[in-house]
Amino acid sequence: MSQFSNRYRGRRVLVTGHTGFKGSWLATWLVELGAEVIGLSLPEDTDGDARHWKALQLPVTDLRGDIRDAGFLREVVAAQRPEIVFHLAAQSLVRPSYRDPLLAWSSNVMGTANVLEACRQVEGVEAVLVVTTDKVYENHEWSWGYRESDGLAGHDPYSASKAATELLCDSYRKSFWHEQGPLLATARAGNVIGGGDWAEERLIPDLVRAVEAGRELEIRSPSATRPWQHVLECLSGYLLLGQRLLERDRSCAEAWNFGPSPEANRPVAEVLGALHRHWPEMNWHTAAGDGLHEAQLLYLDSAKARTRLRWAPVWDLDTALEVTADWYRRYLSGEGASSVEQLRRFGEAARQAGCVWA
Repeated sequence: MSQFSNRYRGRRVLVTGHTGFKGSWLATWLVELGAEVIGLSLPEDTDGDARHWKALQLPVTDLRGDIRDAGFLREVVAAQRPEIVFHLAAQSLVRPSYRDPLLAWSSNVMGTANVLEACRQVEGVEAVLVVTTDKVYENHEWSWGYRESDGLAGHDPYSASKAATELLCDSYRKSFWHEQGPLLATARAGNVIGGGDWAEERLIPDLVRAVEAGRELEIRSPSATRPWQHVLECLSGYLLLGQRLLERDRSCAEAWNFGPSPEANRPVAEVLGALHRHWPEMNWHTAAGDGLHEAQLLYLDSAKARTRLRWAPVWDLDTALEVTADWYRRYLSGEGASSVEQLRRFGEAARQAGCVWA
């Protein structure tokens, strides 16, 4: 594959959180690109790998440990000598962060600080890309998208800890890597969907579990609007940004939004209806909320990535929902993970669309 100008071929790439939803897709793509992938995730008996991880059978260096252990992380970076680090490991859910706020703060802030410090102390790291979230913005429930220059904040522990992660990264850029050292960027994406997401209290995984159990799913906020996008959309942005960092484009060492097209901002109920058309066994009904705060309206403005990186989404929302439902349906029927097949389909669509990275 000649995607991303072959920039990843033969490169040593460290992916934290490589057995999770985004991480497993990213590891799969990097292997397809010819990278030497080193993965670091929590031990399986601590947090549990994604259900499909072993079925992927990826030729990666599979390391296990906790990013909150600074000494261990420094040893990993020193031993593996990655050229670029994609930092995805995190406590990644809003509602669980209410139950265990210290986990969110320690994983997302101190865990990221440990990653950055390891990269600062070990020579040879050229680039670091830290993945945060669209929820880092101070949410005013605006009907227009948030730009990278808008203010950071967070109501719940997850959102606030991710906003703090953005400040942490900005501090490292200014304090240590302003003129030399690794180029550091952060990436913010919307509500990411796709096969292989097994997280608790997330819409589509909960819906899949309801199908497995033969029941309807209870939906708390059917009118809430989110910027839905397939996982490969934001990953193409991360990889394109990583390419530019490896090319030593210092202007890219900053924060970036990778959100879907405006028409992909849809209410939860509309997304559920489309999923039902692709997988009729998926059914749901509205249930009373539990009083925990969740944003009702949140958009991203990705004009910066579109203009300066020439990045653009490939699949429309209906296609994203179709391939998501197909991935789960095939996996649950015993056919296994269809990640590589869908990745190649996505790459072909990107080439036909004339995407700069394809």
